[in-house]
Order: sequence, then C-alpha cells, then structure tokens
Amino acid sequence: MNKPILGITMGDPFGNGPEITVKALADKTLYDRCRPLVVGDVSAMEYAARAAKKVSGIDMKIRKIQAVGEASYEYGVIDVYDLGLVKASDIPGDPENPKPFGLGATALGGEAAFQYVKKVIELAMAGEVDATVTNALSKEAINMADHHYSGHTEIYADYTKTSKYTMMLAHNELRVVHVSTHVSLREACDRVKKDRVLDVIRIANEGCKAIGIKEPKIAVAGLNPHCGENGMFGQEEIEEIQPAIDQAMAEGIIIPEKKPTPPDTVFSKALGGWYDIVVVMYHDQGHIPLKVKGFVYNKAEGHWDAVAGVNVTLGLPIIRASVDHGTGFGHAGDGHANELSLVNAMDYGIRMANAKAKP
Repeated sequence: MNKPILGITMGDPFGNGPEITVKALADKTLYDRCRPLVVGDVSAMEYAARAAKKVSGIDMKIRKIQAVGEASYEYGVIDVYDLGLVKASDIPGDPENPKPFGLGATALGGEAAFQYVKKVIELAMAGEVDATVTNALSKEAINMADHHYSGHTEIYADYTKTSKYTMMLAHNELRVVHVSTHVSLREACDRVKKDRVLDVIRIANEGCKAIGIKEPKIAVAGLNPHCGENGMFGQEEIEEIQPAIDQAMAEGIIIPEKKPTPPDTVFSKALGGWYDIVVVMYHDQGHIPLKVKGFVYNKAEGHWDAVAGVNVTLGLPIIRASVDHGTGFGHAGDGHANELSLVNAMDYGIRMANAKAKP
C-alpha cells in the first residue's frame, strides 16, 4: 500500500500552527507512515523552524514547492505548498529570541488561513492528496477578511457541497459527534429534531467503520437533565430523540441502551468501554468531556503537559482531521506550543486514508 499524502494546512500564520507543524514533522516515524505536505506560506514556516531550533534544538529545513508533484517527502525537509500570501516582514518578532507575537485576530491572518483551507480542499477533491489535516484558524479573523463562516466544518461543507455532516471529536477511545455545533444554546435546543438526530446517528456509525470499527456501539445522549424524567423536564427525548433511535435500530445500527442516555453518566460509560461513540446534542455537551480528558495543565510548572484530541468532520467526500484547540495567539511565537493534538490528527488522517484505500 502506498503511503497516503497528507495535506496539512498551516493555520493562522500568526498563531501556533506553523510551530506545531515543525515540531510534529520532526518525528521521523510519521514519514514511515505518510507523505506530509504543508499548505501555507514559506515565510511563516521558516520563522517557526528557526524558533523551534532555538528553543527545542529541532533542526528542520523548509522547501518551497508550488505543485504537489514537486514534493520530495524527505525527512528533515518540510515541503511547503507556498501560497505567497504572507511576507517575512509581516511576521513580528525575532526567531533567535522567541517571544509571543502579541497579535490577535487580523484580516491578513484570516485571509491567509482561509486560502490555505480552500487550497487543501481543492487538492483533496482533485485526488492530489489522500487526506487533509487542519491547524487552527481564528473565526474572528476569517470574518474580518469577509469570509463569513463559523469554522472549518462549515467551510468544508460549502466547498465540497455537503449537506449532511457532523463534527466528531476524539481522544484515544473517547469519541463524540454533534447534532449541532456553532450556534447559540437556545438555537441548539431548537435543532434537536428527529431527522437531524437520525442523520447524525447514521454518520456516527459510518464514521466508526471508516476507522476500522466493524460493529460500532453507539450511545445517544439526552438533551435535558435525567433525559427529561419522562417529560417532567422537557419533551425532546420523547418526541424527537427516541423516534430517531427507534428508526436507527430498525436499520441495524447498534444502540445498546435502546433509549437516550443521561448526559451526566454517558461519558463515564463511554470511557469504560460501553460505547464506541456518543451522539451529543450540542457543542459544549461534547467538547467539555473531551477537553477535560485531553487537556492537561501542569500547575506546578505553569504549562500544558498535553493538549490532545482530534476534530474529524464526518459525512464529507474527502477526509478532514484537525487539531482540537485554538490558535493560541497569546503564546504564538514563543517556541513552546504543544504539537500533540496535531500528531493525533495526522494519525487519524492516516488511519482513515488507509481504510478508504482498502478494496
């Protein structure tokens, strides 16, 4: 089997993406499993490489290319599909004396990050890369650049013309998929409808199969406390969620509980191996347990020991895995960003590409 080509977006050029990309690709074992190609700007990647060498002793070279066919995929040299949007003079600071850039969201950063995503989608749709992996962008910045999307997921859905999709978050064996994501909590409650819940159950089932789980076991979280207590605290479980579960089970999908599971216990059960994936009703219901598990702050030493987790968009015609953290503007440029989430995302991209390639 040929090693899959991963198209890796650099993320916001003034965020942590360039640095963690250099650090992730310093692991030689990744080149044994894939062919990594960064989509971004050489100027930002060169700055990040110099800062990483100064702080961590990582010695990686940057090679500019302008077509996928020019990439060499040689360990020690990072191939960068250069879009030429950010100049060296746009990047504040000195890589020989790394300090935080001190920048937040900017129109330039938003425009650049958006164009990297658009390009990697084009490459994947054309079959030039086998999977896409995205670093963090700023929703504020891309909107400052007049690209009015609420995040990566919506950009991918638009440019792949996909109507039924969902976000999956994963950390080790804990996985969640969302009925809704970037909307207000009031709107999220209104979006808990049978057809959408059923679509997400189906997508969750296929998503697990895409990473090699032959007979996925799915939990469906309730929306209300105690799953509504038979209507005392809300009707959504009775009127919308249970009918979706019944239909999914009639289609052969395995839902061991056969009914909605209370949100305050479902994740403990999932961590205990009861389920392969949990269907959640809104953004924070899924994000909070994943980040409590994957984000580990070292209070004594004042830094993050782990920023782990993967964001995968299911239902697309192409593969997309992403870091599960933001741009880190407050620390970007200081050479201390943690690359673990990107390594996890690359691993998911490789697994899904290999599974897709099997006859």
